[in-house]
Amino acid sequence: MSATETELKLALPPRDAASLAVRLMRVPALARATPVREHLVSLYHDTPAQDLLRQRVALRLRREGPEGAGARWLQTLKTAGDTTSALSQRGEWEMPVAGPALELHRLEGTPWPAMDPDGVLAAALQPCFTTDFVRTRWRVRVRGGAVVEVALDVGAVTATVDGAAHATPLCELELELLQGPPEALLALARRIARHVPVLPLAASKAARGYALLHPPASPAVEAQPPALKRGMTVAQVAERVLQEPFHQFCANLFALQQGSDAPEVVHQARVGWRRLRSLARLFAPACAARPAPAAAALAPLLQSLGHLRDLDVARTQTLPALAAHYAQGGARQAAAWAAAQAALDAAADQARAQTRAALQRPAVGAALLAWQDWLHGWALAAQGECGVDACASDALAGAPARHWVRKRVQRLVRRLGAALKTAGDDEGLHHARILAKRLRYGSTSLAPLLPRRMGRHRGAAEQWQERLGAQRDWARAAALVAVCGGDAAVVAFLRGAALGRGWDPLRDAARR
Repeated sequence: MSATETELKLALPPRDAASLAVRLMRVPALARATPVREHLVSLYHDTPAQDLLRQRVALRLRREGPEGAGARWLQTLKTAGDTTSALSQRGEWEMPVAGPALELHRLEGTPWPAMDPDGVLAAALQPCFTTDFVRTRWRVRVRGGAVVEVALDVGAVTATVDGAAHATPLCELELELLQGPPEALLALARRIARHVPVLPLAASKAARGYALLHPPASPAVEAQPPALKRGMTVAQVAERVLQEPFHQFCANLFALQQGSDAPEVVHQARVGWRRLRSLARLFAPACAARPAPAAAALAPLLQSLGHLRDLDVARTQTLPALAAHYAQGGARQAAAWAAAQAALDAAADQARAQTRAALQRPAVGAALLAWQDWLHGWALAAQGECGVDACASDALAGAPARHWVRKRVQRLVRRLGAALKTAGDDEGLHHARILAKRLRYGSTSLAPLLPRRMGRHRGAAEQWQERLGAQRDWARAAALVAVCGGDAAVVAFLRGAALGRGWDPLRDAARR
């Protein structure tokens, strides 16, 4: 029985599942270890009211090996960590049981007795979803004496809802720390990322099972600023505030990788990245000894996401809003507009495929792991466990956060005000829009530490961002229809509409 599990979870492209084990065996760090394959089936339990989910607890029965007398059964209770990081540390209590039935009396010495002192939960427990996968695992000793178990899991998570089975593919790597510091997981993951495309993934198998039982309204993961307390240090605030947009970015990339075509997934991925970069810049003075990683390796992916988002906005928002006005000219105009719409839809399909291809580049996974490592440095700083060369070491990192973050946000307020006063051309408006976004992201994420009067600055930033963004969207729609070979009259109409909103698409195109 173990009380703590430290692991790093990495998503892998499901389309390459058949070749992944072979590719992983070519990783030098794994080539010296003998892989072990096993078939694992896990049945997760909860009450009809999902009481365990609300308490962020997972309870499962796992069968190792084929059905029959030779099968080995394990009962596991897990508690969730307090972050949304792919590098997690959480409570885990695992024990063998006689067969395919819970033995709750074996959970003495775990959180279970305190959760269910009168046995009400135990009486209501029932199976709720299943994971069924083949695990290939390697036991690896890495430099410094750390020992890590690397597990490739390929299979599915399945749940029955209203009599119908729903499933989602499972294709992921779990690096579990058996001995040594958590940094060993990141070091080994970076070596693996040179050979296979990986994506940091915070969602557990249990979380994915519950998502099948209660499908979200949208597959997109939106911003969820963490709870902050006024007594926190700069490092403690930074660790929480920076981890959340990184999770938002990676979670939406994961949804895109899994096959979601929802435009909002692309939008929220870009929002997550922009929030992360803006907040990293805001906290940069407190981390001078360890600057944020370079983003060069992510550039092809980010450019592809940006182009895809422009196409999605043009085809799902800008053109539909103007279609009725242009179609008033008659059947010919309506046909030309429909052709432009179809051309944008086709271009978006191609751009989405290119974006998924960009996700398959090992350099992308390596870059994301560099950010995960940087965020881990903030976590160490928040715990006061790192030295000058290891993480955010400036005296600011341990200082009270409240006054410091106020000064940083107020500085953004002044910069935006100055930019709006001097924005006489498209370039100036574009700069003001960037500052408005940075102010919006910073003031929203740090709201619990800011005075209430800052709310009006946040509202003004949102208005300016939306206004300037709408002008740009109309301009981009005209340019995209032109690139896609749309009718010249349609392009002229869109350019006229954009100019009427105070934005010159010709100058916008020239600047690009």
